[in-house]
Amino acid sequence: MTPILMLGAGRMGGAMLEGWRAAGAFPPSDLMIRDPQPGASALAAAEAGALLNPADGDLARARTVVLAVKPQLWRDAAAETVSWLSQDAVIVSIAAGVKAADISQAFAGRPVARVMPTTAAAIGQGTASLFADDPAALARAHALFEPLGAVVDLTDEAQMHAATAVSGSAPAYLYAFIEALEGAGAAAGLSAEDARRLARSTLTGAAALLDQTGEDPAELRRQVTSPGGTTEAALNVLLAGRGGLPDLLREAVGAAVRRSKALGG
Repeated sequence: MTPILMLGAGRMGGAMLEGWRAAGAFPPSDLMIRDPQPGASALAAAEAGALLNPADGDLARARTVVLAVKPQLWRDAAAETVSWLSQDAVIVSIAAGVKAADISQAFAGRPVARVMPTTAAAIGQGTASLFADDPAALARAHALFEPLGAVVDLTDEAQMHAATAVSGSAPAYLYAFIEALEGAGAAAGLSAEDARRLARSTLTGAAALLDQTGEDPAELRRQVTSPGGTTEAALNVLLAGRGGLPDLLREAVGAAVRRSKALGG
């Protein structure tokens, strides 16, 4: 499956490079990176031995092509490289919303796997949703993303929109929640630094407990909610009927799904 050609090494592509390097998944010499404005992760990979911005003729060596450019730029990336690729190259796309059939057509019929990853891949704790009709392409995607964290196979490509909304975009939801909680703590009288430390350590600890125990989150919520206590008072606000957190998240996920579909054209 190597050499691996990465088209685009922005935030997500860079996270993949960092995760592979930390896991020792692929020798840097097996990586080729094309990015007109390489960031720190791409430059570090190049310093370790990856080939940065290879000549067109070198692209024929690639056996796996990671399409990691922004969705709006994927057709340009395909047009610039397709004629130079080996016919047996496999395309693995992380471009949100872009259909496998469209990608395959742009890459002259080569097999395609679609992936929606998360940036925690950089520390080996990413989550990747995978879909491919072609078994070889699916296996290739597994080989790329299993060293970076959890992998979930989807049975229908249409599920990629929901996976994007529930997983790919979800780290930003959590960061926004933490940001708001820190602000609320400061508004309630804590210093900004104390609010920051309390909110972050508490939520990362709660997430670790959820992961370690495997408990249903509803059960963990019940365990820390005493009847008539402070937690119940707060949850009565967060989970209040219409307009509460469940409704807000359904609306947020729905908006992300719609945007994912729009990006795919």
